[in-house]
Amino acid sequence: MADVKEMLRESARDLARGEAEIRNHPYLATLEAGRIRREDLRLFAGDQYHVVRSDLRSLEAMASRFASAPSAPLFRTLVAGERAVLDSLLVFARSVGLDEPLLEAHEPAPGTQAYPAFVAWLAAQASDAEIAAAFLMNFALWGESCGRVGRALRTTYGMSVTNTAVFELVATPPAGLEAQVAAVVETGLAAGGDRVRMARAARLLQGYEKLFWDTLLALSRAG
Repeated sequence: MADVKEMLRESARDLARGEAEIRNHPYLATLEAGRIRREDLRLFAGDQYHVVRSDLRSLEAMASRFASAPSAPLFRTLVAGERAVLDSLLVFARSVGLDEPLLEAHEPAPGTQAYPAFVAWLAAQASDAEIAAAFLMNFALWGESCGRVGRALRTTYGMSVTNTAVFELVATPPAGLEAQVAAVVETGLAAGGDRVRMARAARLLQGYEKLFWDTLLALSRAG
């Protein structure tokens, strides 16, 4: 895994600014302060429903596209995980007044859907190593942010553990998943995979993640 560790060190410098912007994002701070109005939590549920539905289809496409590759087990794992996230998200959505027909009817904002649009692009055009590299360098931060959302909803908004379970699910990926992702990146590097393309995929995915939070902040009303 020496090549992976070297690439991660190089990419960490490029991604550091974006990571700091997400960790210090005013949407997260405003939510933690209890200043996002409860009715605006529906924006998160509705937009994220469309994100997860799209990502699930993209991951299924990846699993099919790489079905005969050594990376196949990783994509099957990711598909199973995303299905669990969708089921858990529906519980959160119901707790803020949105059943599945209302979620289907919800009109998502373009800014929140840039992330899943790029994941769909990756599914169609990127190598499995590029996809894995992008996920490897972004999943932890997304999980950290979702963990903060879940804690804020429980401690500040009084929501139950059951209704916020989706955030803990995202914040605590299955044991061994990171090593599984890293192994796909290592295989790609050993086969001469393009480090520049891998780093670019990670940088763009991070940027679209920030745009998700930017858009939620712009649409939400602070109380």
